[in-house]
Amino acid sequence: MDRLWGQAREELQKIVGTDSFSTWIEPLRLTGVADGTATIACPTRFLSDWVSRHYSDDILKVLDRMGGPVQRLSFETRSQTARQAAAPAVKRPAPRPAAGEEELAAPLDSRFTFDNFVVGKPNELAHAAARRVAEGGPVTFNPLFLYGGVGLGKTHLMHAIAREIQARQPEARVLYLSAEQFMYRFVQALRDRTVMDFKELFRTVSVLMVDDVQFIAGKDSTQEEFFHTFNTLVDQGKQIVISADRAPGEIKDMEERIKSRLQCGLVVDLHPTDYELRLGILQSKTDSFRAQYPGLLIAPGVLEFLAHRITSNVRVLEGALQRLFAFASLMGREITLDMAQECLADILRANDRKVSIEEIQRKVAEHYNIRLADMIGPKRVRTVARPRQIAMYLAKQMTSRSLPEIGRRFGGRDHTTIMHGVKKIEELRSADRGLSEDIDLLRRLLET
Repeated sequence: MDRLWGQAREELQKIVGTDSFSTWIEPLRLTGVADGTATIACPTRFLSDWVSRHYSDDILKVLDRMGGPVQRLSFETRSQTARQAAAPAVKRPAPRPAAGEEELAAPLDSRFTFDNFVVGKPNELAHAAARRVAEGGPVTFNPLFLYGGVGLGKTHLMHAIAREIQARQPEARVLYLSAEQFMYRFVQALRDRTVMDFKELFRTVSVLMVDDVQFIAGKDSTQEEFFHTFNTLVDQGKQIVISADRAPGEIKDMEERIKSRLQCGLVVDLHPTDYELRLGILQSKTDSFRAQYPGLLIAPGVLEFLAHRITSNVRVLEGALQRLFAFASLMGREITLDMAQECLADILRANDRKVSIEEIQRKVAEHYNIRLADMIGPKRVRTVARPRQIAMYLAKQMTSRSLPEIGRRFGGRDHTTIMHGVKKIEELRSADRGLSEDIDLLRRLLET
């Protein structure tokens, strides 16, 4: 059987061309020929649908010529066995990238589920919105637009949504891809003069999920096609989920009509992690690792130390913990604070907070157009008090200074005043999108 399929593949490559062969034919495997039916194993249902629509005649002719009478093709996928006549009238599926790239149709990471997504104040709204979309049913907000910095959980939620929808609705066509892949496929369609196939392909999905949409900014033709695809799916009541590293209005070189469309649904910001959320993530990962290695010992205070010192993003935090786990299991030692400082010296140095309180005060004062003297002065009018509280909040988040020391830098205020200011801003962030965006902008300006 392998020999027959090997010869057939050589012929098919000559017929369909190298690019189409590597994309569509190479992933297939011939598993049997009986009673005039050739059975072909296919990685996904999307791929089998596409091949049966576009290449079944070529496959049938080649197999019939090389292996005897073959009148039908049957595709076996991982999820189900689909008995199909040659070239049935089916909706066109998502294409897949060239050989060696991840499957274009829902290339999902099994680690990213709702069950292992740690929820805290910075991400609770995004998590709730993602859950609602994943439940299916009538579209309540379209699109769902998730945005935030690196390592805050956007991709985790995107994968979790796709996996949940597939579990609840196996018949649904969920297409998850990056904006870069969308652009690549569109450029390829232009080159191969198959734009109409591309249009139909992307407009027949049940759920379209596009990650890192900011990458199509400045690409005029790709933006044009994305805009029309977006409109068509929304008009059909199909769910769209988009992610980016910034809010729609902040994406430079993105067409205004696309920004407007992206803002017409629910726009949710995943805020930078706070200490409690980072500690929760570390505790969750530790519990998971202990299930595999019951003998793992971690001294008190280690997780708290990591949550305080590593603030850049969750990926760095998880990587640091994984390094400690590996070191401890290989060396047969308890994870102590001294070991953590020694083993993670490079990560800790990279995450040392170098922003000064004075720099924070200056940047906040400039942003809100108030005098720097008012930042540390006694004025309590709201136009001064609110920026002062924001500066206190950023000083707590972005420096390693203690509350009493922060208080001294703010005109000798008591540490309880600093605590009140920080807590007030934390509460307002979840309710006031404008304030939240101001804080994120200030943080980015201070980190550059």
